Amino acid sequence: MVATIVGGTILWFVLFLVQLPFYGWFDDRGITWWVWCCLAGGGLGLLGIWYVRGRDAALKRAAAAEAAGEAGAVTDSESAASEG
Repeated sequence: MVATIVGGTILWFVLFLVQLPFYGWFDDRGITWWVWCCLAGGGLGLLGIWYVRGRDAALKRAAAAEAAGEAGAVTDSESAASEG
């Protein structure tokens, strides 16, 4: 998932940089929003990268905690069986 967001963010910034030398052309036609839209897409992509990386880290922590909890439950049941 992170790779997809990074790829999209890079694409937005590349589009911004490609259009920047032609800013006058866009300005003559009243469509400078195309240039700024690409910059906004890149900026939002950076926010998306931050969010998705944090989400992935949280999912990994939860999976590790769940696995540790299951391992502890198995150990507790084994010790109870050996005592009984």
